[in-house]
Amino acid sequence: MLVNASRKPGEWQSYDIFFRAPRFGENGNVLTPAYLTVVHNGVLVQDHVELKGSAVFIGPPSYQKHNPKEPLVLQDHANPVSYRNVWIREL
Repeated sequence: MLVNASRKPGEWQSYDIFFRAPRFGENGNVLTPAYLTVVHNGVLVQDHVELKGSAVFIGPPSYQKHNPKEPLVLQDHANPVSYRNVWIREL
């Protein structure tokens, strides 16, 4: 059964995002890819999805070796967005 997990426009939405970063070998090859699980307003919407790398403007996503911990970036894609109660916890 499909369900629309979103609340009405203007109402606060909640996301619980579980991210496992990719692991790289010393030569830069991908040992394990990144995985993502997303719970939107209490509804599981993505379950342990394998990520193919960083998204790029043109072309398919790909991995480039990087530090194990990088900054969190939130973006809006030119729409009005507000953030509150942003929590980060290492699992």
